Amino acid sequence: MFGEIRRFARTSGAVGGIAARITGERVFGIKTNQAKHAEDLKAILGGLKGPMMKMAQFLSTIPDALPPEYAAQLAELQANAPPMGWAFVRRRMAGELGPDWEKKFQVFGHEAAAAASLGQVHRATLPDGTDVACKLQYPNMPSTVEADLKQLKMAMAVYQRMDNAIIQDDIYTELVERLREELDYTREAAQMRLFSTILHDVPDVSVPEPVMEFTTTRLITMKWLKGTGLKNWLETDPSQEARNKLATALFRAWYTPFYRYGVLHGDPHLGNYQVSPEGGLNLLDFGSIRVFPGKFVTGVLELYAAVRDNDENRSMHAYDIWGFKGITREQVHVLNDWARFLYEPLVQDRVRPIQENGDTQYGRSIAEKVHAGLQRTGGVRPPREFVLMDRSAIGLGSVFLRLKAEVNWSRLFHETVADFNEAELETRQTQALAAAGVPATI
Repeated sequence: MFGEIRRFARTSGAVGGIAARITGERVFGIKTNQAKHAEDLKAILGGLKGPMMKMAQFLSTIPDALPPEYAAQLAELQANAPPMGWAFVRRRMAGELGPDWEKKFQVFGHEAAAAASLGQVHRATLPDGTDVACKLQYPNMPSTVEADLKQLKMAMAVYQRMDNAIIQDDIYTELVERLREELDYTREAAQMRLFSTILHDVPDVSVPEPVMEFTTTRLITMKWLKGTGLKNWLETDPSQEARNKLATALFRAWYTPFYRYGVLHGDPHLGNYQVSPEGGLNLLDFGSIRVFPGKFVTGVLELYAAVRDNDENRSMHAYDIWGFKGITREQVHVLNDWARFLYEPLVQDRVRPIQENGDTQYGRSIAEKVHAGLQRTGGVRPPREFVLMDRSAIGLGSVFLRLKAEVNWSRLFHETVADFNEAELETRQTQALAAAGVPATI
């Protein structure tokens, strides 16, 4: 209880600081050092396990959901809180698998092998010699999630009163549902099975296999995949061929599920990838998954065609399918600046880097231009489906930039969407969700 009170005080203080500084500058004309305050905010929140960090990372990829100074700092947040100690882990494992849980393993690592946003990972060996990863949820995560969601709602409300370019109600609703789903590790295991089925024939992509006898709502056990973390792999200065191979695998791992099944992995950050000994991709962490109706996928393809053909009427139709209701032609013109930024590599049928000008701030400059245009035209309400779709596109683009990959993105895209049919997608989706045991919520 006292821990939750301390957390509430820390997050409330951070949110209050944002409110005071933004209000002081924008209402009363008092200039403040937002960059310095953003650094302070990262220091305050960076030591907190779980949801607040994850929500900050989500928001940092949505253009203008937060002021750019805060977004830049919060994008760097990592799960750097101290890990649970061994005595605590033993008690937590007993709560999940019973008092004799240690007898169910040949070996169980006392030290955490990795940290996740909502839990930590221990390496272990089953009685039959199978190496596994056990992800154990941090204590009190459901109540922590709810406390952090209240603070997030307050922070977003404060910012929206000062800046109406993005009306965030549906964004918040989406974040709430996705975060609550991530607390259920049996659901994540089902989603892992789903991706294993979908990606079974995709070359150079591996998905871990869950071990259900050792999985509960707060513990997920999966077969251990051999691999090197992507950040460490990049430090070995791999060849251009190896970089391109990995980028191709990553593109297919993300967009084959989306364009053929309407399913998207919504958490594209470096910690969720490994490079296998063969140079392929190990895809990890299946807590943040979104299932889309076939109509939405049709809208995404319609917007691609509109950008390709520079057809504003078709753009307006695409945004309507996406769920951007009541937008004007002037707003479509503004939004198309963002769409062109995202779709440009898919339109050009040639080998190229994902972004050619080399300016790491280019995406931010486009976002600022779009933001100014939306402010001028009265603002828009992004549909909730926009959140993970946009996060994936921006997050993947950032990884492709880090890889320095040079690929024919257009050819990859057209291979992925070949023979697209909305009705067939929905049939495949229904069958795959049922087979994996994933709740068919859209």
